Amino acid sequence: MFIQTEQTPNPLTIKFLPGKTVMERGVAEFTSKEKAVESPLAEQLFQLGDVTGVFFGSDFVSVTKDEEASWETLKTRIMAVIMEHFTIGQPLFAEGFSPQEKESASEDDDDEITAQIKELLDTRVRPMVAMDGGDIVFEKFEDGVVYLQMRGACSGCPSATMTLKSGVENMLRHYVPEVLEVRQSAA
Repeated sequence: MFIQTEQTPNPLTIKFLPGKTVMERGVAEFTSKEKAVESPLAEQLFQLGDVTGVFFGSDFVSVTKDEEASWETLKTRIMAVIMEHFTIGQPLFAEGFSPQEKESASEDDDDEITAQIKELLDTRVRPMVAMDGGDIVFEKFEDGVVYLQMRGACSGCPSATMTLKSGVENMLRHYVPEVLEVRQSAA
């Protein structure tokens, strides 16, 4: 097995690509050692020390490190854990754990504007954010403001605000005139 790595806009996060499907659908994020018990892989990564976040996407694992830690030593150890996990064929999740499903473009109780916003996020934004090792989650649309949550490599990224304001907000305002602003919601 050969694991590729990609830098992300967040200098504290690297995207690891094991060359196989990680998640059939949805995403999963673990932001603490305590939450990582739901995933044998996430738990092993947190046990390395210096790991502060693990995010699973369709074909990647994003790992966020502590500010003081060095990628020079940590990166090789992370690749070894990921390689061993997939080579042995361990399950990604503990029995009974259900990862978060991606939101569907529209739900029955969504109004037309909300459905249009979700569709644009799913088709135009989410694929780009996934390329950077993260995800974007629609929270709500209220009084002209779209509230979004950045996850994975995008959570805490220095350029997340720029992505939301210059990229996502401008695109949504162009296609959905009712959108006045985009704000990042708390995790």
